[in-house]
Amino acid sequence: MLRDPVTAYVALGANLGPALQTVLQTFDALALLSGTRVTGRSRIYRTAPFEAQGPDFINAVAQIETRLTAPELLDALQTLENQAGRERPYVNAPRTLDLDVLLYGQGQIHSPLLTVPHPRMMDRAFVLRPLADVLPDFVQPQDLQRVQGQSIDTLV
Repeated sequence: MLRDPVTAYVALGANLGPALQTVLQTFDALALLSGTRVTGRSRIYRTAPFEAQGPDFINAVAQIETRLTAPELLDALQTLENQAGRERPYVNAPRTLDLDVLLYGQGQIHSPLLTVPHPRMMDRAFVLRPLADVLPDFVQPQDLQRVQGQSIDTLV
């Protein structure tokens, strides 16, 4: 029996290689995941590294409907990261692709591998601005006010 689809939100980011191309291609790759379709796309943003190093990041958020469980979704996202050449030499290292589950339905998950809602998303302009594009009622003006000092520019 098939599970009912769940609406989830995934943060996309990259700051190595052809980052813009990688993020755009990742929207398409998300649509190819089993039991998953992309139902919304944020604008594309350029952001200065925040608690990270290296060149500027390209960031976006995808709204998806998926029949994958949250752990299955996380596994699929990590597979996409690996296919894009993601390496993890140290915490917050520059990356060819970074995918994070921000929200998974109304779920609250606290496991060693996954925490949903994402524990740091409300502190990051590179998450809140694109999330506001696809889920405007969730991101409040005071949330955006709190991160206004973080560098972020709309690209597309």
